[in-house]
Amino acid sequence: MVGSNISFSHPVGASTTTGSALAKGMTGLLVAVSIIGLWAASLMILLHLNITELPGWLLPILLLWQMFLYTGLFATAHDAMHGSVCPQNSRLNHFIGTVTVFCYATFLYRELLSNHRLHHRHPASEQDPDFHDGEHKHPASWYFHFMKQYWGWRQFTILSIIFQLAYHFLHIPASNLFLFWVTPPILSSIQLFYFGTFLTHRESEAGYTNPHRARTTSFSTFWSFITCYHFGYHQEHHEYPHLAWWQLPAARHIDVYPSRGNQ
Repeated sequence: MVGSNISFSHPVGASTTTGSALAKGMTGLLVAVSIIGLWAASLMILLHLNITELPGWLLPILLLWQMFLYTGLFATAHDAMHGSVCPQNSRLNHFIGTVTVFCYATFLYRELLSNHRLHHRHPASEQDPDFHDGEHKHPASWYFHFMKQYWGWRQFTILSIIFQLAYHFLHIPASNLFLFWVTPPILSSIQLFYFGTFLTHRESEAGYTNPHRARTTSFSTFWSFITCYHFGYHQEHHEYPHLAWWQLPAARHIDVYPSRGNQ
């Protein structure tokens, strides 16, 4: 099987013996901290904006910007699941993953990690929690089936409490909370599903052509980043799961599958 000798993640916590490996590890940590910091700073600014004074055309742009940063949070958590955020320090790596998924939508990191391992072991199958159940193949119904695996009363309750505390005690306008805190992660989840799951794991008329049951989108590097932090380079991700999202474009241009072409 192609890539069968590649482990699910980096050997997190293993000793690093080369300067280049250490540099890559530090780069992963710097990228993660930058995304978290940018998301937090942007959210604080947007929550305290007087949106009544802003032109109407600017609000959708700010909303999409915050959505993009939420997707960055999840991309960071995803890298942590593969040990790519901080390969030299297992605790720090998984701590960052825990923080980012909680900030994203109060998800439990260990729960997502367990499901993601199943996804990699049994991609696009009945044992894959991210795959449809054979009935919900349409993107809309597949998305809701997909979200039922991760969304529940726990998330709703915690987010409702945070919303009420922010509104009543921090005096953040409800409109700002809905526009920049409630809506962006919802849109981000649609973005992640469509570009990172539906397009990359749906079965074509010719069937699956590789053991990972994954395909790579034909977006350029720029649009791959804009659409979903290179989640569209999905066959490369399954082949090299230890690579961080920002390393996938380099793998995309390696001729690993001579007969693949753009799918």
